[in-house]
Amino acid sequence: MLVLISNDDGVFARGLKTLAKTLQPLGRVVVVAPDRERSAVGHSLTLHKPLRVHEVGEDVYSVNGTPTDCVTLAVNTILPEKPALLISGINRGGNLGDNITYSGTVAAAMEGALLGIPSVAVSVVGEGHFRYTEAARATLQLSRKIADHGLPADTFLNMNVPNLPAGRISGMRITCMGRRIFKDPVVQKKDPRGRAYYWIGGEEIVSTGKGNSDYEAIAENYISVTPLHLDLTHHEVLGEMETVLLQGD
Repeated sequence: MLVLISNDDGVFARGLKTLAKTLQPLGRVVVVAPDRERSAVGHSLTLHKPLRVHEVGEDVYSVNGTPTDCVTLAVNTILPEKPALLISGINRGGNLGDNITYSGTVAAAMEGALLGIPSVAVSVVGEGHFRYTEAARATLQLSRKIADHGLPADTFLNMNVPNLPAGRISGMRITCMGRRIFKDPVVQKKDPRGRAYYWIGGEEIVSTGKGNSDYEAIAENYISVTPLHLDLTHHEVLGEMETVLLQGD
């Protein structure tokens, strides 16, 4: 079994190294990851400069590009064949709710799904000292199930693991995306010369109300696994939109 691993924290990130080691029982594990941190780049593709690949270890490659670049190069130039599985992570910090739209970790898994590869994004939710071992073991368990049963068409998974010892993790839940808002999302400050500068990101306030969201699972010490779909079309409102936008007043 050929397994591709990527991330957005960089090829030397501790979470990636822990994951690669833990997944060795699945077969050949190949790492293709950015040469430095590429967090919050979303599903961006590098089109304005050449990309370079460096082999930094046995079956470990760095790319001077985004997570999406890494997956594209891995599948089309580096690997001898299409991988049976793609795992992106383990990310240092959660990718919950709306944050998945910015996440390079999730974007790598999305690119894998676009290329027809069963794909999973994995993150640890917390701060301080991150416990990657528990998340890596959960990923191995999930990967074996995917190998046995596959994933539905155009579907990939976003898994978030509480930053807790294994004995304090309550289990695993299948969840939906939560929603969150920020209080004071842009913080303005002034430099010593009196000129304004800005930090994006304020106090996060979770607002879900769905009852089975990823945020709620994490709050109750569960591993959250959210199935995501490549088709962003809002099928339920197609008819309504035709009535409202295409018919005459």
